[in-house]
Amino acid sequence: MSAGGSRRAFLETTFGGSLAAALAGLAGCDRTGAGASPGDATPEPAPGAGLEAGVGVGDIAAGEHLVGVEYSASERAQLVDSIGEQLALLAARRSFMPTPDLAPATVFDPGAVLGKGSPASTSRVEVAAGDPGPAPSDPADLAFAPVTTLSHWLRSGALTSIALTELYLDRLTRLGPRLNCVVTLTPELARAQARRADDELRSGAARGPLHGVPWGAKDLFDTAGIETSWGAATHRGRVPEGDASIVERLDQAGAVLVAKLSLGALAYGDIWFGGRTNNPWNPAEGSSGSSAGSAAATAAGLVPFAIGTETLGSIISPSMRTGTCGLRPSFGRVPRHGAMALCWSLDKVGPITRTVEDAALVLSVLNHHDGRDPASRALAFAYDGHDHDRGSLAGLRLGYDPAWFSDDEGAIDLDRQALETLRRLGAELVEVELEELPYAGLLPILLAEAAAAFEDLTLSGLDDTLTWQDDVAWPNTFRAARFIPAIDLIQAERLRRRVVTSFEGLLVREGLAGLVSPSFAGPLLTLTNFSGHPSLTLRVGFREVATRTLDDERAPGDTSLHRVPHGITLWGRLYEEAPLLRIGRALEQALGVWSERPPGF
Repeated sequence: MSAGGSRRAFLETTFGGSLAAALAGLAGCDRTGAGASPGDATPEPAPGAGLEAGVGVGDIAAGEHLVGVEYSASERAQLVDSIGEQLALLAARRSFMPTPDLAPATVFDPGAVLGKGSPASTSRVEVAAGDPGPAPSDPADLAFAPVTTLSHWLRSGALTSIALTELYLDRLTRLGPRLNCVVTLTPELARAQARRADDELRSGAARGPLHGVPWGAKDLFDTAGIETSWGAATHRGRVPEGDASIVERLDQAGAVLVAKLSLGALAYGDIWFGGRTNNPWNPAEGSSGSSAGSAAATAAGLVPFAIGTETLGSIISPSMRTGTCGLRPSFGRVPRHGAMALCWSLDKVGPITRTVEDAALVLSVLNHHDGRDPASRALAFAYDGHDHDRGSLAGLRLGYDPAWFSDDEGAIDLDRQALETLRRLGAELVEVELEELPYAGLLPILLAEAAAAFEDLTLSGLDDTLTWQDDVAWPNTFRAARFIPAIDLIQAERLRRRVVTSFEGLLVREGLAGLVSPSFAGPLLTLTNFSGHPSLTLRVGFREVATRTLDDERAPGDTSLHRVPHGITLWGRLYEEAPLLRIGRALEQALGVWSERPPGF
């Protein structure tokens, strides 16, 4: 646009001489003056883009309430044409509907914000688990064995992959319906992969620690020729042509895909088009989500491990509910190519397992760079379970805020006992305070990105076909997000930069390996998801509670108590998952509650 041309001339040239035509898809009918306050002396605007778009001063006055501003009558009159021209720009953009795999040009990179990274995508893992002895004859004992143990038996020839695969396919078929956690079984693929693994293992061509080990995928990861429906009725029958990056990676590692597992529709909650995924410890309640099936199936011994995703709690929350170990890696560590995009700057891929060292093994395979994901980074990962003396955490500093462990914050005795166990293990517990920032002000980023990812559902009305239609569900949330002001969204991104540097700065300044807290204490869940920092959630004990709703309230009409697991979360420095795994492993071994199984499974 040249400096001498008028804005209207530019727009009319751009849209073929007719602003009205460009606005047809956006503007309503005659809304001129609608909503004007009685007695408001408002000058009548001259005919122009605003009137062509059906925009009146009353619309602007009403809209001010939605964005938290207040203009004078003369300012509103002046705005009419400008708003009309902006609507024309929006109409132009809507003529282009992006495909789901097209990411925004701007890429969130917390490592660049901090000037932090590593030169290569390398992984090295040494587990502390020793010789587990002979494989058990009881199928249930075999089903609940850790990945580290299964790997040992497979490599030693004490167990075949095909036998293990048949065991899990049987459990998924028999027990899966009780949890409503299986979307699609993959028996043909699984058996072919298992036979290949057995042939290779017999010939001495071991691919690594996951060779021959079955696993389950959250059903938002593309699998070539196998339906991937994202948990949503709107995407049933969607069959991708290629595999997601992590599916490729696990196949290369020799792992065996036995099932696509449920998720809350479009990665929210535990309700999908097949119903609600249930918690194996109390099937009367949901497993939480959105990695609902991944957590439920792993907790019930239907798979040795599963892969989930987190945008804002979708690994942590179901891991808490089902008593599994959920590792949410740093943003950018695990590539997301071929995974459903909910929020490009927030989505993270991680393992859900039954032990901490299992999570380390799986992350060592998932960790790699893939240029098909613009946010993917080449990062080293190394974990050595022998690095510490019999579980000692001596010399390690771990931060906490006493307020997080108070009754007022919802903490319970199990949280405080876990904290004291860390102290007994030799960790130096350091009191900290997070910088006071409006962390909730980051949420418009999530809301806007999610609404953009599924704009087609909102504009077409297909959002009405989604199963979950509560006020807090996606359809209503997507509609509301269209009223987020663009300027406030940019300011939220600026706040985000401050949050990234503030949190990492605290950890570095105090010499902390990480923080420990109840999983939903303070702003940590929101803060670390937006900053990209890693987390590890693990079981620390059991408690008796009534059946719960998705938001952890008592379900109506339930008076009985159920023994369910309870967990705690560790939060770490960016790209430094290994210290969290070391701490988590020591705590897991000291507490000794990781191996208890849900009744009936």
